[in-house]
Amino acid sequence: MATEARVVGNSTIVSTNPATGEVLAELACASSSDVQAAVLRAKQAQPAWEATPPRERVAVLRRFQRLLCEQRDQVADLICREAGKPAVEALTTEVLVILDAAEFCIHNAHDFLREEPLPHANLAMKTKRGKLLREPFGVIGIISPWNYPFSIAATETLGALVTGNAVVLKPSEFTPLIALELQRLLLAAGVNPDLMQVVIGEGPTGAALIESPIDKLIFTGSVATGKRVAEAAARKLLPVVLELGGKDPMIVLDDADVEIASSGALWGAFMNAGQTCLSVERCYVHRSLYENFLEACSNKIAKLRVGNGIGSEVEVGPLIHERQLRIVDEHVRDAVIHGARLLQGGKRLTELGPNFYAPTLLADVTRDMRIIREETFGPVLPVAPFDTDDEAIRLANDSDFGLAASVWTTNRRRGEAMAKQIKAGTVMINDVISCFGIAEAPHGGFKLSGIGRTHGKMGLAEMVQVKNVDTDLLPGMPKVWWFGYGEQFRQQMNGFIDLLFARSWGKKLKGALRSAGLLRRGNRI
Repeated sequence: MATEARVVGNSTIVSTNPATGEVLAELACASSSDVQAAVLRAKQAQPAWEATPPRERVAVLRRFQRLLCEQRDQVADLICREAGKPAVEALTTEVLVILDAAEFCIHNAHDFLREEPLPHANLAMKTKRGKLLREPFGVIGIISPWNYPFSIAATETLGALVTGNAVVLKPSEFTPLIALELQRLLLAAGVNPDLMQVVIGEGPTGAALIESPIDKLIFTGSVATGKRVAEAAARKLLPVVLELGGKDPMIVLDDADVEIASSGALWGAFMNAGQTCLSVERCYVHRSLYENFLEACSNKIAKLRVGNGIGSEVEVGPLIHERQLRIVDEHVRDAVIHGARLLQGGKRLTELGPNFYAPTLLADVTRDMRIIREETFGPVLPVAPFDTDDEAIRLANDSDFGLAASVWTTNRRRGEAMAKQIKAGTVMINDVISCFGIAEAPHGGFKLSGIGRTHGKMGLAEMVQVKNVDTDLLPGMPKVWWFGYGEQFRQQMNGFIDLLFARSWGKKLKGALRSAGLLRRGNRI
C-alpha cells in the first residue's frame, strides 16, 4: 500500500499516515481559479488588518499562543499521524518552536514596526527630518514543506500576520491536515478567515499561487523546485524568500568529548528520521578520535527504537513516502559500492511498515559518493576522518550547500575561530539543529541553500517594505541645489565640498569662504 498523500483524478488529495497507510482524509484540490479567488479575498481583507494597531494584532497572537498551549497534545497527535514523527519530536520541534516564535512576535513586533528616525549627517540636509516606515507587502504567499509541516508554516504565517499582511498558505500535499489545523487555531484566535487561507494541492496549485497577484512568496523545498519557483517569480519581479535545504557538516575536533559528540551526531542525523534541512549529513572526525567515535555511534544506534511515532518511546519514525525511502537506499548502496564501510543499518525495515529504514552508520565516505554530494534526507550518518583543522574546514566548505554546520570541541575560542571560516548561514558549537528553535536567530543559508532569512528580526524584515519619509523644515526657502547653474555656483559647490571633506583644516576654512554665498544665490529658477 502506498503510504503517501496522493491525487485521485485531478481534484482530490488523500492524506495517509506514513507509518501505517491509514487514510486520514480526502480533500479537494484548489484549482487555479480557486487560488486566484483566495488571493483576491485576501487583498480585500488586508487593508483593514494593516490599519489595525499593532497591539491588537499582537493580542490575536497571544490568543493563538494560549490555544496552542492548551491544545498541544491534539496538535502533536495530528503531526504524528500525518507526518509520522515521534510524539516527543512533535512537541519539541513543532509545538514548542511555535509557542516560542509567537512569544518573540508578541514582544518584538511593536518596537520593530515603530517609526525609526533617520539621521542626516550631510550639512546640506540639516534642515530636513527623516524617518523610516515599515509597511506590509500585502498578501504573502507561503509554500511550506512536509518535514516540519506545523513549525515552518506557522513561523512564517505568524511573522506575516503580525506585520500586517494577509497569508495564503499552500502546504505540502503530504501534510494538508496540519496546515488546516494551524488555520483553525488562528481563526479561533480571532483572525479574519480571509486573512489566513489554505489552498490544497500539488505542484499546479503552487504554480497558480505564484502566478496569482500575491505581493511576496516564501518557499521552502528542494533546490530543483526552488529554481523553478525563482524563474517563475523573476518573470513577475515577485520578491521571494527561498529556503532550499542543506548538506550540513559536523566537525569533531581532536579535543572533543567523544561521548557527547557521538550522541549529538545521532540526534543530528536521525531526528525526524533524518528528514531535516539542518540534519548532520556529513560528519568529519579527527583521525585520533575516529575509531572510538565510530564505535560509540554504532553502540548507540543499536539502542534506538524505531516504529510508529504515536508511541512515546519511539525515537525514529518512518520516512514520509516510498520515493524518499528509495533515495536514501540508493545513496547508501552507492556509498558501499564505492568503498564505504557499512557499520549499522543499511536496509529497509519492512516488518514495521513500507516506509521504515534502519538508522545507518557509514564509515570512510568520500567525495565521489552521492551521499556526500547530494542531500539524502534520511536516517544516515556518513563519517570520514581528517588530520588538520585546515583540512576539516576545506571539507566542510566543499559543498554546493551552506545552510548550517557544527563544530565540536572543548575549546570555545577554537570552535568560534573555526566557525568564522565555515561558509554557512549558521554554525553551532557543540550542538546541532536546535538553532531552528531559537526564535531570535535568523534561519537561512549560503550558496544553493537559498535566498533571504526567516525567524527573528531578519525574518520580520522580510515581511515588510521600508519607506523613507523626509520632510523639509523650511518649506518657504528655495533649495541651494535647484536650477540656476553657472560658474559661480560651480565654484561655490567646490568650496562646500572642501568644507565638508578636505583633509586639512586650512583647506576646509578656504572652502567655507568660497561657499559662503550659496544661501544668498540670487539666480535660482
